[in-house]
Amino acid sequence: MSISRDRAEQIAIKAIVWLAGNDDLLPVFMGSTGADEAVFREGLAKPEFQASVLDFLLMDDAWVISFCDTEGIPYDHLMQARAALPGGQQVHWT
Repeated sequence: MSISRDRAEQIAIKAIVWLAGNDDLLPVFMGSTGADEAVFREGLAKPEFQASVLDFLLMDDAWVISFCDTEGIPYDHLMQARAALPGGQQVHWT
């Protein structure tokens, strides 16, 4: 089952808010992406930025678990949300 684009954006926005409140992880995201505070704020409404936040969280199972447990979101919904946003389509090499 996949989730809708609207639901994916809702999850991504929750992830951005969660990340903004995480004093340990936010600097890691900012340092790895080169984003500054202005880019972070502007990105809230941009599906591409939302996708980048989900990509970042999906790099570590502990981050996925922490976010999903905090927000009451099933773990697999994070990957489904990423797939529904720009650049998340599965690549078929054949």
